[in-house]
Amino acid sequence: MGYLLSFLAGFLATLVFHQGLLGILHLAGASPRAPYSMAPAGPLHVPQFLSLAFWGGVWGIAQWLALGRMGGTGYWVASLVFGALLPSIVALFVVFPLKGQPVAGGWNPAILVGALLLNGAWGLGTALFLRLFGRLLPTAGL
Repeated sequence: MGYLLSFLAGFLATLVFHQGLLGILHLAGASPRAPYSMAPAGPLHVPQFLSLAFWGGVWGIAQWLALGRMGGTGYWVASLVFGALLPSIVALFVVFPLKGQPVAGGWNPAILVGALLLNGAWGLGTALFLRLFGRLLPTAGL
């Protein structure tokens, strides 16, 4: 049950926190990308935001396995750092080149800072959902 709930935590954190912050940044003129992109992604041609949420769910499992037993302030700080760094590193150094884009977005500071901010917000959102699910279903092992 823990794997399912941690997947759900990461999935929801993508929809609420990652895409929510992207919407704020877009409205403020700090990002050209709008949230909840319906452009087709991947071989299944699902909307980009759903593909992103799926991978957010996969990362949610990783975050739960890495940090799920932590407590206190350290849990929140570690969740922010986990979210900001690990998914960003994989996206910038693995996913971008696989999609024919320059490594690390060509070292464009806006892309680098955007990745850290968006994924850091995702990490905190995932931590929040993990704690919420752990309180609602204490036998779930969260």
